[in-house]
Amino acid sequence: MPTMAEAIDEALPLAKSAAEQGAKIIFLPEYAGGLKSEGRRIAPPSSHEDTHEFLNAMRGFARDNGVWVQVGSVAIDGPDGKLINRGFMLDDQGEISARYDKIHLFDVDLAEGAVYRESDTVCSGGEAVVYATPFANIGHTICYDLRFPGLFRDLAQAGAEILCCPAAFTKMTGEAHWHILNRARAIENTRFVVSACAVGDVPGGGQTYGHSLIIDPWGKVLADGGAESGVIGAEIDLDLVQETASKVPSLTHDRDYSKPNDRSLI
Repeated sequence: MPTMAEAIDEALPLAKSAAEQGAKIIFLPEYAGGLKSEGRRIAPPSSHEDTHEFLNAMRGFARDNGVWVQVGSVAIDGPDGKLINRGFMLDDQGEISARYDKIHLFDVDLAEGAVYRESDTVCSGGEAVVYATPFANIGHTICYDLRFPGLFRDLAQAGAEILCCPAAFTKMTGEAHWHILNRARAIENTRFVVSACAVGDVPGGGQTYGHSLIIDPWGKVLADGGAESGVIGAEIDLDLVQETASKVPSLTHDRDYSKPNDRSLI
């Protein structure tokens, strides 16, 4: 959606449907408040946090419906004329209980005409975040972070039971890597993964992949949203986290080692 108003018009009915289906936590994708591009630049609609139209709409929704809402991310006005790609966890009173600023920015050269430089307009975060909810401890990442398994491992070892990666994955990279990477993050960390992904054309150029996913700690896909806008859901049994980790306790098997350097090449 190119504007916040259009994003709100799309998000609220879907969130309402999820709440009516019994969802206790609702997960939204990256740049849920609107996304557009200008050449290689990512140019989402933005605002200060306290006056952010989309964020405030979702705060009101969480309060009015008594549900927790993870706003995958929205664009927040940042320093030096840049934006912050920031995610939020809203409690069931509509209060902001946690924030996460995207660490790894999407600067890639996929093909001619498919060059992206998120860092042209966005400043990166520098802090990994795990936050507590009444339902689970949740580690928050965003989109391109999915390609950095060390971040997910740190979140799991810090106590996250659910790892989430809201995204606006491109159709090209999504078709090749989205399911594989999400399943890998679940398997290697023996944690649930919940990844809401935007779907459809991006005004200004580009296309997002969709296929929002809920994956269990063994890597089984519990729900896949496919290539259409909509709602998916699953019941998460946190006992599976400990059960799976007891079978494959790899998070406790880290070893110190020397990293390779030029002289170690053979």
